[in-house]
Formats: sequence, C-alpha cells, structure tokens
Amino acid sequence: MRESQHPKDVSDRLNIGVAHNARVWNHWIGGKDNYRVDQQVGDQVATMFPVIRDVARADRDFLGRAVRFLTADCGVRQFLDIGTGLPTLDNTHEIAQRIAPESRIVYVDNDPIVLVHARSLLVGTPQGATDYIDADVHDPDSIIESAAATLDLGRPVAVMMLGILNFVLDTGRAQDIVRRIMAAAPSGSYLALTHPTTDSELGGEGNIAAMKFWNENATPPITARSRTEIGAFFDGLELLPPGLVSCPQWRTEPESAVALPQFGAVGRKP
Repeated sequence: MRESQHPKDVSDRLNIGVAHNARVWNHWIGGKDNYRVDQQVGDQVATMFPVIRDVARADRDFLGRAVRFLTADCGVRQFLDIGTGLPTLDNTHEIAQRIAPESRIVYVDNDPIVLVHARSLLVGTPQGATDYIDADVHDPDSIIESAAATLDLGRPVAVMMLGILNFVLDTGRAQDIVRRIMAAAPSGSYLALTHPTTDSELGGEGNIAAMKFWNENATPPITARSRTEIGAFFDGLELLPPGLVSCPQWRTEPESAVALPQFGAVGRKP
C-alpha cells in the first residue's frame, strides 16, 4: 500500500460529532467501528425503516457473491472497489485472492476513519496487490489516474460501486461518473452496482421518511432512485443474469429470496 496516497493529518478531517455513513453502516452490520452519534442516528433510521439492517447485510452478501462470481466464473483478476466503507470480514481482496492469489485490488474512499483502518487491515497476498486511494467518487478522473499505478487498465477490471452512487445526488452527474470510469476500462470489464430505491415493488416507500431524517442529521446526504434510473447506469453494458433485481435475489439459491428495497446487478462491457 502506497503511503503517498494518504493525507498526513487524518484527525483534521475526522468529525465524530456528526453521524457518517461508513460508521452507521458498520453499526447496522454489527461492527464496533462507530461512535455514539452513529448508533443514535442508525437506530432512529432503523425505527423508521426496520428493514435497513437487512438491507445492509444483503448488500454485504451481494459483494461476496459478486466477487466470487467475477473471480471464479469470469476470470477477473483486477478490482476497483469505489466506496469501500469500513473493512470487515471478507473484504473484496480477501475473497478474490482466496480464489486467485494474484488478484490486484484498489480500494477507493474518502472517509478519514476508513483511511485509518485501511492502512492496517487491507493487506493482500504476496502474489497480488492491494492498494487504497483516498479519493472522492465525484472525481472519477483522479480515481482512474491513481488506480492505474496498481491496475493494468489494458486488461479487464471489475468496477465495484456498491451503495455509493446514492451519495451522488444529481442523477445526470452520477451517470456521467459511471460512463467515465467504464470508458477507462477495456472490453471485458464489469460493473457491479447496488443502489437503494423507493420503488413500491420492493417495499421502498419507507425509505422516503428515513432518508429525509438522514439528510437532516447525518452525512453525506443520500438519495434513492427508481429501477429505470438505476438500470440506466448499465447503458452500453450487457446485464448478466438474473439482471437488475433486489440484492438478496441476485445469483442466490433459490433465487426467490425475500425482496428488499436495494437493487443490485452486474454488467459486462462488450
């Protein structure tokens, strides 16, 4: 991991007085890397939207299935994981390198507490490589430039964008971010994406009030999108079976798992 990627004074950026998504998410999945304010806001959101903890766990389970599928079935050996969040068990590099030790993984996040943990926990195999970039999803050009130091962008890359585009509030800008990142990846690359929704087909109406509370009490602000809006992120890509579905229903046995208001899909760049 290249220390040149890291800011010298992380404490200047760490605000423990306001709930932050990475830490609240960690609280929802049963982690310990969070503060009282994160627990309070997270518990209130869970009171308003009781399935949120199930959503958080389903999103994490989707990561595991997607990385295993991309590594074992699709032969991917490079991953660009944007919006890493706090490290926990079975991170992207651990899953991929367990199957293919030569895999190369670059994590991207801009939360200072994630940065602190990334330094000590995101250590890969000697055969492969694991790196962390301190960068913002709103700056895709910087992400691509920095990732090229570890990844060979002439070879297929799996871009992981799980629960991150919901923090890009403008849909047009979010689509542009995806287009620019995937344009830098060669043919045969993949996009794995999850995103919350308020669509009634998945019972997402409860997201509306909960997200309003979140935006008034936590950071960064969040938005949900419709199936159509989320599907548009895959424009120009080939959606792999079973397509755009609720996270628990993506490549599970059986595929009739309980639906939750979080879409997930994987697409391949022709």
